[in-house]
Amino acid sequence: MNELNTYVVTLLIFGAIVLLTAWLPMALKRVPLSLPICCIAIGMALAWSPFTPLPQFNPLENMKWAEHLTEFVIIVALMGAGLKIDRPLGWSRWMITWRLLGIAMPLTIAAIALLGWSVLGLGAGSALLLGAALAPTDPVLAADVQVGPPQTGEEDDIRFALTSEAGLNDGLSFPFVMAAIAIAGSGGQTTDWLGSWLLFDVGWKLVAGVGVGWLVGRALGYLTFKIPKGGSIAKTGDGLAALGFTCVSYGLTELAHGYGFVAVFVTALTLRSVERRSSFHGELHDFGEQIERMLMMVLLVCFGSIVAEGSLVQHVDWRVAIVTVATLGLARPLAAWISLLGCRRPAAERAIVSVFGIRGLGSIYYLAYASSKAQFDGMQTVWATVLVIILASVILHGIAVTPVMRWIDRRRGVDSMRSMKDQPNL
Repeated sequence: MNELNTYVVTLLIFGAIVLLTAWLPMALKRVPLSLPICCIAIGMALAWSPFTPLPQFNPLENMKWAEHLTEFVIIVALMGAGLKIDRPLGWSRWMITWRLLGIAMPLTIAAIALLGWSVLGLGAGSALLLGAALAPTDPVLAADVQVGPPQTGEEDDIRFALTSEAGLNDGLSFPFVMAAIAIAGSGGQTTDWLGSWLLFDVGWKLVAGVGVGWLVGRALGYLTFKIPKGGSIAKTGDGLAALGFTCVSYGLTELAHGYGFVAVFVTALTLRSVERRSSFHGELHDFGEQIERMLMMVLLVCFGSIVAEGSLVQHVDWRVAIVTVATLGLARPLAAWISLLGCRRPAAERAIVSVFGIRGLGSIYYLAYASSKAQFDGMQTVWATVLVIILASVILHGIAVTPVMRWIDRRRGVDSMRSMKDQPNL
């Protein structure tokens, strides 16, 4: 296939996939099948189609592209997650989120790192990187278990917990990734890095992420809602501003050497707090969701082509299978269940929150980022394990989420148009 025909066929396929991803969410609404599963299946079908050679995207061969594409889709998803949370920030109102972040995530990192060391035979740096990359729940692939658009009332406690957790744990996992990089850089022979890690990677970067995110959110909130005489951004009604908000918050925070993932989510929450009732939040959310879905589609179709091409399978063995089952079936569910002990919610709701910790594109970003900063032992095994776990998570959670969420909604006596009225705080 010559270069021109490859380009034209790629455009044709891209257009068809975009149309499918616009239509499929409606078609799959009542079916135990998720959009990410369909995207991966499309990628596999294309890899096996007679249209080859189409452009392929293997993260192991295109590390920088993998890092930046996944980074961009994550920050867009984080902005969208923050914009659609109606519940005001607060210690008691967000208690389940603090439990998941402060207890479940460190326990999950430790459990997966232990699996990496004991089962996969990884060194300390690589094992910690595996745990840090797989611990966060994914804000991109978790749309089916997240709250609805702003002011729709689709924010029960389960969906709120999973949305708020996904919004914050991507950034909060970063200190552990930086620790893995420091261990790999020192060869695991010294702890000289520990002081600077605590001061800079844990202290400054988290403070800068929260602080810059809040300042940017307040400034953008004023420009969007408070400027008098009709000069506010909200008056334009243009949801494209969401992309600008995202990039400004992320860029300024990274320039300040803070965690941009944390900042973007904090900016979105702060923007909501400036003016909660504006219909412009819905327009910002809708545009961001469209961009996020398109980027997710592109990356998952590429991921599906990698699965079909077979480069993933050659590094998969029984050890990877054990770690996959233990991560999805034991590490996250048990860690989250422990973190929710004493939480005044029904056992069924706590079980759903514990089990539906979807793994996804954030894990690819962390591996690509860390690989560009240090040399890790057994990196091909780490990549194979992460990609298999993502594939298993997308399939298992994607199939289970619709019937499980419909079951819990019926059990609580609510329909698909959920309302926050009469919902108790956690």
